[in-house]
Amino acid sequence: MSVFIHRIETLVPPNTSSQESAAQILGSWSDDPATARIIKHVFSRSGIQRRHSVVPDFTEPEKARLFRKNADGQHIEPTTHERNRVFAECAGPMTVELARRLVDGRCGFRPEDVTHVITVSCTGFVNPGPDWRIVTELGLASIVERYNLGFMGCYAAIPALRMARQFCLANPKAVVLVVSVELCSLHMQMQTNADTILANALFSDGAAGALVSARTPQVGEPVLVLTDFMAALAPEGQGDMAWEIGNHGFNLVLSSYVPDVIEANLDRIVGDLLAPRGMSVCDIDLWAIHPGGKSILDKAEKSLALAPEQIAAPRAVLRDFGNMSSTTILFVLRELLTSTTTQKTITAMAFGPGLTIECGLLEVIPANSPSPAREADALVAK
Repeated sequence: MSVFIHRIETLVPPNTSSQESAAQILGSWSDDPATARIIKHVFSRSGIQRRHSVVPDFTEPEKARLFRKNADGQHIEPTTHERNRVFAECAGPMTVELARRLVDGRCGFRPEDVTHVITVSCTGFVNPGPDWRIVTELGLASIVERYNLGFMGCYAAIPALRMARQFCLANPKAVVLVVSVELCSLHMQMQTNADTILANALFSDGAAGALVSARTPQVGEPVLVLTDFMAALAPEGQGDMAWEIGNHGFNLVLSSYVPDVIEANLDRIVGDLLAPRGMSVCDIDLWAIHPGGKSILDKAEKSLALAPEQIAAPRAVLRDFGNMSSTTILFVLRELLTSTTTQKTITAMAFGPGLTIECGLLEVIPANSPSPAREADALVAK
């Protein structure tokens, strides 16, 4: 039996700034010209052109909600409570809007069809949370099963898709909403150490949702087949990526060595994913690699000997949206789902604290396929 992603929807908040403008604003926090120049240099090499935020602090500083100045003109570090309060205010409406789009009937699903809701976030906590709001505001049945994958980091959407697939394999009538919301800009830090500058240069806000079921896809609708998944670790990178709750937001350790750790483990991990199916790197058409930063994509392209077009979607998402933590991989998959015109194999990879690498093997079946279910079943039988 095949399990499909029938639809992916994405959403970004309205406050958007160029990377150059963001570098100027964050550089002004340092009150030191030399540090401001370093910030500008790091931002310019990020591969990012534009980012989004739920707060206007990086577009209209005079309207700042979190990163303000006191009466003496000194910058104030917002507390974790202040940051999380904005998350509680903004995350619910964004996830409800995404869920509403996913079950508006355009691909054959209505709210009454939903059996499971999986929400994903590592940038805030509130309960009742976005999962509860989706159920109550869309009028889903009160018996809908709800799950939240919290504080896992940038890789969490892949385990969420794996969980959705398992639900559908266990119950062929299951219809699962997977919704990720990450408001990373709430946790910008005013320190000027290397980890903080790098994190401030990369992270932004966004949300995305996927509708997963084993139901036969509608003819004329593109789908992604969820073929296989695998989790892996690179323990030597444990100290290079970490995430903890501090008094002034969530503190991220993000070493510049992370791309090197990922590169050193790519051959092993990709081999472990593909070899059981008798496949190799040459059998993969497209790579949905989490664009945690430009260096990660550069290392992957070189290490796996990829053609530029095979990794074009992650680069485009990084350029236009930045790193939206767990949400980002769904943006990449949506780009591949909507733009691919012939049947293609996809390897998805995302990274997080630990250092954790989560992988997925998918197949995109385009809208012009006459029988997506039959083609998907043939793939599963390989």
